[in-house]
Amino acid sequence: MVWEWPKTAGGNLLNSMNLANYACHPEETRGRRYSEPESASRSPFQRDRDRIIHSSAFRRMKHKTQVFVYHEGDHYRTRLTHSLEVAQIARTLCRALGLNEDLAEALALAHDLGHTPFGHAGEDALNISMSEFGGFDHNAQTVRVLTKLEARYAEFDGLNLTWECLEGVAKHNGPLVGPGIETPVPFAITEYAAQHDLELATWPGAEAQVAALSDDIAYNNHDIDDGLRAGLFSVDDLRELPLVGPVFREVLDRYPDLEISRIIHESVRRLIDRMATDLLDETRSRIQASGVENAKDVRMLGKPLVAFSDEMSRHDGTLKSFLFANMYRHEKVASMTSEARHVVAELFDVYINAPQLLPPEWLARWQGGDTSKHRTARIVADYIAGMTDRFALAEHRKHCGSE
Repeated sequence: MVWEWPKTAGGNLLNSMNLANYACHPEETRGRRYSEPESASRSPFQRDRDRIIHSSAFRRMKHKTQVFVYHEGDHYRTRLTHSLEVAQIARTLCRALGLNEDLAEALALAHDLGHTPFGHAGEDALNISMSEFGGFDHNAQTVRVLTKLEARYAEFDGLNLTWECLEGVAKHNGPLVGPGIETPVPFAITEYAAQHDLELATWPGAEAQVAALSDDIAYNNHDIDDGLRAGLFSVDDLRELPLVGPVFREVLDRYPDLEISRIIHESVRRLIDRMATDLLDETRSRIQASGVENAKDVRMLGKPLVAFSDEMSRHDGTLKSFLFANMYRHEKVASMTSEARHVVAELFDVYINAPQLLPPEWLARWQGGDTSKHRTARIVADYIAGMTDRFALAEHRKHCGSE
C-alpha cells in the first residue's frame, strides 16, 4: 500500500508540516518488510513511534540504569527518562531544520531499547561473556528487539517498523561498512540486513543524524546534572572546562545568592541551548554548501550533514573526557558497576549451563530450534539484556544466593 496524507479542509496535511526537500517525507517511505495496511490518521513514522512506545522493551527502560542503579535515588536519570530527553531535543532541532519530527522522535525513543541492565557496565560484562559467540553490542541489540524479540503481532515478529526507522537505528553513528571501517558489523544487523537491505555503506537520513547528536547533548548535560547532585564532582571542578566553566561562571555572576540546585539547572539548560544552537548553525551551513536536494542526497553525501562546529566538537570531547574520569570512573560508581558486571556474568553462566532455568516462554524459544551452544548463548544474551536492574538482582539472588 502506498501511504497518502489524509486531506483536511485546509488542504494536504503534508503542506502544513513545512518539510524541507532533504527531509524524509512520509509519503516517500520505502515501507515495511511485511506489507500491512497503513493508518488513515497517522503517518508511517508516527505509527513507528507509537509502536515503540507501546513495546515491552520501552516500558522496561523505566528501571534500567543510565549511570546510577535504580536504588541509588529517585531523581537520577534512567534509560527511559534519558530517551524522553533525547526525543524532546531531537524534535526541537528537526522543527528548526525542516526535518521530520516524527521520524526523529521514533529514533530517539528507540535508540536505547537494546541496552542491558546496569548501563555500560552490564553491556561490557555481557560482551565478555558472549566473546566466543559473536559478542554483544547494544545498538545491534536494539535492531534485534525491533525486528525479532518484540512478540506482539499475529503476522510477524518484531514491530515491523519502516525502512527509514530501522536504517536510522542500525546506522546510529554512521556507515557500518566501507573505506576505513574495520569494526565488523554485529551479527544482529547483518542477519536482518540480509533480508531487508539497510544500505549499511551510506550515512543515514538527516533525522537519524539529529537523533544521534541529540543523544550527545542530552547525556552530556544530564550527566553534569546527576554528577553534581550526587556529589561526584563540584561546580568548582567545572570552572576550567571550556564551554561549561564559562556558562557556570555566567550564572554565578548573575545570581550570586541563588541556591545550588537552581544554579545547576540554570547552567545546564543554557549549556543545552548553546550546543543546540551551534548544531543548528553548523548544519545550516553544511546544507547550503552541500546542495542536497532530497533524502537520497543526504545518504550519498559521504559525510554527515548534521554536525557540531569544530570548536563545539572539541568542547564535547573535553567534556566527555572529564565525565569519564570524574563520574564513570568515580569510586562510588566504579564500586556499583563492578558488582553489576559480577551479577551479569554470573547470570550468563547460570543460564548457558542450565537453559532449563529460563522462564517458560524463553525455554520454548530455545527448544524451538537447534540447541547448539552458539544459539543458546544468543538466547541467554537476549533474555539478560531485556532485564531491568531490579529483576536482574532478584534473579541473581534466586540462582546465586546473593546480590
